[in-house]
Amino acid sequence: MTDLARLVRDQGLSFLLVSFTDLFGVQRSKLVPASAVASMAEAGAGFAGFAAWLDLSPADGDVMAIPDATSLMALPWQPQVGWVAADLSLNGVPMEQCPRRLLQRQRQRAAALGFELRSGVEAEFFLLDPAGTGPADASDHQSKPCYDQMALMRRFPLIGPLLEGMEQLGWGPYQADHEDANGQFEVNWTFAEALVTADRHAFFKVMVKTLAEAQGMRASFMPKPVAELTGNGCHTHLSLWDLEGRNLFPDPAGPLGLSSLAYHFLGGLLAHAPALACITNPSVNSYRRLAAPPTTSGATWSPGGISYGGNNRTHMVRIPDGQRLELRLPDGAAHPYLLQAVVLAAGLDGIERQLDPGVRHDNDNYADPLPLEACGRLPTDLGEALTALEADSVLRAALGEEFCRSYLKLRRRQWQDYRSQVSPWELVHGLDG
Repeated sequence: MTDLARLVRDQGLSFLLVSFTDLFGVQRSKLVPASAVASMAEAGAGFAGFAAWLDLSPADGDVMAIPDATSLMALPWQPQVGWVAADLSLNGVPMEQCPRRLLQRQRQRAAALGFELRSGVEAEFFLLDPAGTGPADASDHQSKPCYDQMALMRRFPLIGPLLEGMEQLGWGPYQADHEDANGQFEVNWTFAEALVTADRHAFFKVMVKTLAEAQGMRASFMPKPVAELTGNGCHTHLSLWDLEGRNLFPDPAGPLGLSSLAYHFLGGLLAHAPALACITNPSVNSYRRLAAPPTTSGATWSPGGISYGGNNRTHMVRIPDGQRLELRLPDGAAHPYLLQAVVLAAGLDGIERQLDPGVRHDNDNYADPLPLEACGRLPTDLGEALTALEADSVLRAALGEEFCRSYLKLRRRQWQDYRSQVSPWELVHGLDG
């Protein structure tokens, strides 16, 4: 009996969802009865790769999803069903464009240098009506709704079970709140090793959507579903640890209590920010959140340029304390595995080349934005982000050419499809011109 089959038996599971996340962040699964888990655990579950966003053709053979038993979780809302993350192989060879494998390669690179990335994500989401036209809660209409207790507790029938489910799974949830937009929420759980965080992030999105759907709502992680409201961020907290379990970022003698290693990691994030955006902000809609005009609450809470500050949420990177960095660039469309992989790749390059992040800025970058010569410029649309990744040879080498080729090809095709559309705005302003 395989380790996975034993775990399925011991947990009393009747079925197992063998799941992988494709290049566009879509989760693909097969439901396997417990009686078939032992054989599937070794051979893998077969998928036609062309049917997912993997840059394969109908002529390619089966993609085999090999489950990782360490990622097994029982669905809190359907406890007889388990979920397990899988790694992809094609013709017996690990697939270079498999997002989870890409993160594993970056982890191996870090381990060879004596490091382990530990991270946490703030995965904001909207609870909308089923059609997605606006917040499901018609009473949620304050101009500054952040932390609104009444609006939060009206959604307790969903938020409560969500927290309980995370407790059952051992994630260590520690708070939930109503966020800055009407109908927007956030649930926080304890940071962990990067692959563990990525698996949990992937599962969290499914859990939120499933529980919302059961209550007649539509949960959305879309970066900017409502033009006038604050968008969905996915702020990512980062620290490097040695292989004995010591955090290497703190240094009481360093600026703001951080070590030179932490600043070199930060230097890598800043140096690669334009290319980073191609993965941390991967959708057409992502760029409606970045450098956006003020929302009805008064602030976007998203960065407008490449800069860092202390405990200051108006810059791309915040230093909240002497333990970690907070990257505020990613949004709700960020891929759980690619997000962790690309920030680790960028940060390690900063360490290897001892990159200097430059001066810290303590200005309010919304009310008093830095001049262009004082900070780098972020891409203004997906097309610019794609071009930035294409031009970043260092980051491309770290991520692997086969992955970059496939990812850029599929995203470029999506960008061209968007650009070929005629929008309602164009018709309103030009049809009778």
